[in-house]
Amino acid sequence: MKSYLQTTIYLLFFLVVFFSCDNFEDVPPENNDVYLVSETSVTVHSLPYINTTIDAASIQYPELTDISSKFTAPVEVYRISYNTTFKGEDVVASGLVCVPNSNGTYPIMSFQNGTNSLASAAPSVSPTSNLFTLLSMMASTGFVVTIPDYLGFGASANMFHPYLDKESTVQAVVDMQLAAKELIAKLDGINVNDDLYITGYSQGGWSTLQVQIAIETNSSSEFNLKASSGGSAPYNLVALTGYVLSQTTYPMPFFLAYIMNSYANLGMTTPIDSVFNEPYASRVPGLFDGTMDGSQINAQLTPVVADLFTANFIENWNKPGIYESLYSMLQSNSIAGYQTQVPTLLLHGLSDTFIPSFTSQTLHTEFMSAGVSESLVDYIGLEGLDHTGAIIPAELQAIIWFIQLKDASI
Repeated sequence: MKSYLQTTIYLLFFLVVFFSCDNFEDVPPENNDVYLVSETSVTVHSLPYINTTIDAASIQYPELTDISSKFTAPVEVYRISYNTTFKGEDVVASGLVCVPNSNGTYPIMSFQNGTNSLASAAPSVSPTSNLFTLLSMMASTGFVVTIPDYLGFGASANMFHPYLDKESTVQAVVDMQLAAKELIAKLDGINVNDDLYITGYSQGGWSTLQVQIAIETNSSSEFNLKASSGGSAPYNLVALTGYVLSQTTYPMPFFLAYIMNSYANLGMTTPIDSVFNEPYASRVPGLFDGTMDGSQINAQLTPVVADLFTANFIENWNKPGIYESLYSMLQSNSIAGYQTQVPTLLLHGLSDTFIPSFTSQTLHTEFMSAGVSESLVDYIGLEGLDHTGAIIPAELQAIIWFIQLKDASI
C-alpha cells in the first residue's frame, strides 16, 4: 500500500512539474513578418506640439494655414529595419514610419529623400531634423508616413549607396512600404489600406517617378497608387549630363561625381580617370564614405567644367567607345513620359541652377506627347525659388494636394 501511494505521489509530482514547465517555458511568439525585422519608437509628437510647430512654420510657409485644421492626432515615429534585396542578395535596410496615434484606417504616404552623402543625415539616424520632423507631423493629417533611408544608409551603411540606380531604389522603397504594413498590423486600433501616395524631391523626385513606373508596369496588387509628385528632379540623366558639360561652370560637381562613383560600383566599365582630370579622378572613390556632406565634397572638386572633366569626355561622352558603358547606364536610369494612369504633379524651382527646370518641363511635355491629359499630369514652376529654397514649398504643395485628393475620395 505504501509503495502504491509513493508511486502515485511521484507520478502526480512529475505531472505537475512537467505541465508547469510547459506552461512557463519562454517560447518566442510566432512572427509571420516577411519584411519587417525590427521596430523602435524614437519619438512622439503630441498634438499641442504639432499645432504649435505648424503655427510657427505658417509664418514662413503660409500655405500651411490651408491645412492647419487637418492636424488632429498625435504622431509616433518608429525607426524600422526591413528585409530587401540588392543584386539578388539579401540586405537589411531602414527608414522611418510615422503613425497617427488615433484609431482608424489610413493610406500610406511615402517621402523619398533628396541627395545625401552624409551617414549621420539619413532619416532613421536624424529623425528630429527640421525636414523630417515636419514630414513626420504630416501623419497627423491622416496618413501613415514612411521615409526610406535608401541603401547605403542607416542599417545598410556598410555598403555603398547605389545613387540614381533604378532597380535597387525601387526595390528598397517598395519593400519599405510592405514592412510598414507589417508594423501597422502589430498596433492596436490602427490599420492601413492599399492606398499609396508617393512624393520626393531632387533624387527623391526621380525615385518617386521610378516607383510610379514600376508599380504601374508590374500591376502591383499590394498598392493602389493614388497620386505621385516629384520635385526638381534629374529625370533625364543624359540630358542633364549634356547640360552640365555645355556650361563653363557648374555649382554642384558633387552630383556628377556621385553618379560616376555609384555606377563604377555597379559595374560601369568606363574608367573614372577617363571622365575626370587629376587630381579629382583619384579623389572621387574616397569622397563617398559617409563622412562628408555635399558642400565638403564640392570643396574637393572644382566647379570649372573644363578643369573637372577631361577634354575627351566633354567632346565624346555620348559617342561609341570608351564612354558607352556610362552612357548606357545614364540612359537606362533616365525617365521619359508615358501613358500613366496615375495623377501626377511635377514641381520645380524656376531659379534652380543645380537641376534646371527644363528637366521637369521636358518630362511634362513627354507625358502630353504620349497622350496623357493635362488634368492628369500637371507641371508647376515655382517662381524665384532655387534648388534648396524649393524643397519645403514643393513638398507642402504636394502634400496639400494629397490631402485634397484623399478628402475627395471619402
